[in-house]
Amino acid sequence: MRIGELSRRTGVSTRSLRYYEEQGLLSSTRTAGGHREYGEEAPERVDRIQCLFSAGLNSDTVRELLPCMYAQERGDPAPDLLDWLRAERERVDDAVRQMERTRDALDAVIRDAGARGTGTRDAAPPGAPARVPMTGYAHRNSDTTPRTSTTSAARRRP
Repeated sequence: MRIGELSRRTGVSTRSLRYYEEQGLLSSTRTAGGHREYGEEAPERVDRIQCLFSAGLNSDTVRELLPCMYAQERGDPAPDLLDWLRAERERVDDAVRQMERTRDALDAVIRDAGARGTGTRDAAPPGAPARVPMTGYAHRNSDTTPRTSTTSAARRRP
């Protein structure tokens, strides 16, 4: 099947299909006229690629995982598959924990700004956890005196 038909059958853009090929995730042959021809297994492979991408895996990881997935289906041993997936799951868990810490720190800054009356709200965002200590957090300009506009020459120190 040609690239347009594969695109229609999978709902994946032709641009993405070309990218998958560039990344070594999908293969095709070429007709005498230079058009891409994909085998009958291509729609299923594209679906797997999409599934792995939607799980947050990058193209390098997908390229390494796909052979393991197909080997397991053929009944060949693929012991690395579960190890790979568990490692990726741990990587995602670590990223989620880091994002939660970042969100908590932002909530603390918002709460502090609200308490000083410099924010638009005095309360923390809905569902925000209790105040998070901001160790090592220092304001660049600690005083809140309004500054008057000056030219860059007037701001320079001798």
